[in-house]
Amino acid sequence: MSAEGQRYTPLDQEHPMVPGGDLDEQTREALRETLADMKNPVDILLFVSDRCYYCVESEKLLRQFEELSPAVNGKKMLTLNVLELPRYRELAERYSVTRTPTVVLLDGHIKWIGIPSGEEIRSLVETIMRISEGESGLEDSTKQAIRSLNGKVSIEVIVTPACPYCPYAVVLANMLAFESYIAGNRNITSSTIEAFENPDIAERYGIMSVPAIVINGKDLIVGLPYERDLVERIARHVRV
Repeated sequence: MSAEGQRYTPLDQEHPMVPGGDLDEQTREALRETLADMKNPVDILLFVSDRCYYCVESEKLLRQFEELSPAVNGKKMLTLNVLELPRYRELAERYSVTRTPTVVLLDGHIKWIGIPSGEEIRSLVETIMRISEGESGLEDSTKQAIRSLNGKVSIEVIVTPACPYCPYAVVLANMLAFESYIAGNRNITSSTIEAFENPDIAERYGIMSVPAIVINGKDLIVGLPYERDLVERIARHVRV
């Protein structure tokens, strides 16, 4: 079973190491300027539940993304749909959502498990923009390697909000999933897991520092890998 499928209880109060969903004016203006370059619409699903502090904060954060995104013909380029569990249990099962808050893109092929606040705002913005532009930004050799993968690949990236290197690992994993998605294979999923909200997952993998990347629940990479090295590691693992 995937680590994210273990039973857990969402935080019902603020954690001192996990920022909420408020953005200052400087960040809001920078976000507005970046989102202004969106080329195609992007839909975000947010799964929430009762007695979940960071569900409320995640909605607050993502509502600002929606608000600050450009509009075309009166319709926002970025739309947020908030889905409360257990009411939307069947949809959650379809996207393999077992925890709250969970942010879902690309039919569940890209997820954030826990609020994407702090440094993770950068990875969320970059992921949205690349999806909107329809370009992963990966090397041609990486794209070819992703298209040739036959087995299913689950990538989990363990992060904390204060980690400055984590967004780079997250965007890399997300773009591998995105490239697989647009190629039609759709056999790679990327899940970013915030460690303070999901300590059992970090403990299961023995994570002592972040970023940490786990491939198919078994293969652990600590630190930020080069694109080529991660792809080779994935390919080797799938072949086994």
